[in-house]
Amino acid sequence: MRGLVDRKGEMFAYLIGDQLFTLDDELTGYVRGRHIVDLRGAEVWLVVGDAVYMPDGMEPVGFFTEERPQWMNY
Repeated sequence: MRGLVDRKGEMFAYLIGDQLFTLDDELTGYVRGRHIVDLRGAEVWLVVGDAVYMPDGMEPVGFFTEERPQWMNY
């Protein structure tokens, strides 16, 4: 599991495999290549390394934390 944190360092989503979930454990999208897409397949964000940007690549959204075993989140 990897957290998705905003520019202030607050986690607002998490990634398990290629699936992105809200903090309420609701599936919200997927990582597809260099993009995060919503459940309909529309590109929402651009992924560059651990950084996440708006689709045009100009405005940062946040970044992924390092991988953590899922059992550590309980």
